[in-house]
Amino acid sequence: MEAIVLAGGLGTRLQSVVSDVSKPMAEINRKPFLAYLLDYLLVHEISKVILCVGYKKELIQAYFQSEYKGIEIVYSVEEIFLGTGGAIKQALSMTQEKKVFVFNGDTLFDVDLKKFVHAMQTKKIALALKPMRDFERYGSVTLQGDMICLFEEKKFTKQGFINGGVYLMETDVFKVYQEDIFSFESFLETQNELGGFVCDGYFIDIGIPVDYKKAQQDFKEMF
Repeated sequence: MEAIVLAGGLGTRLQSVVSDVSKPMAEINRKPFLAYLLDYLLVHEISKVILCVGYKKELIQAYFQSEYKGIEIVYSVEEIFLGTGGAIKQALSMTQEKKVFVFNGDTLFDVDLKKFVHAMQTKKIALALKPMRDFERYGSVTLQGDMICLFEEKKFTKQGFINGGVYLMETDVFKVYQEDIFSFESFLETQNELGGFVCDGYFIDIGIPVDYKKAQQDFKEMF
């Protein structure tokens, strides 16, 4: 299958520890975070990755070029800031299959992608959800069966599900959507039929310094 990876973010919250590269290129034990994500996609038999790039795109293009360990790499370049939704919409024009995975380039969530596809095969858009306890950095997601019925704003939550930044979607989801610059998260909140696939695999989001440092230790033990 194919995958789109959002890799164009500025990474402003990481500026205190990583100041000269975008978040996906932040080094974890001398290797860009994005390389770990691509290694994960390789294990799950993803054959083509479309990297949505903007900020510091030259560094990403120079490092990965057109192929990574057999994965075909192509680039969807944001000439202006499109937002996460706009970036995905632009990248979808480079896909060839009916469904595609979408990943945040600063998050690693160990989801069994084959099980994800099998469980959500009838859904137009589906999100992989991570169960968490005692959290306030993320908004929470409420499920009814295997359908998402509510997104809640960030607040302290004793126990719940968060959006893990891994999506499965049909490539025509924006066919009648007129906007070209928009947030994907805001778009999702307007949709009535979103699948939710719960997975309790390893999860890390390096968007803030404390978790970036945590990844340094975690990845020593995992890779």
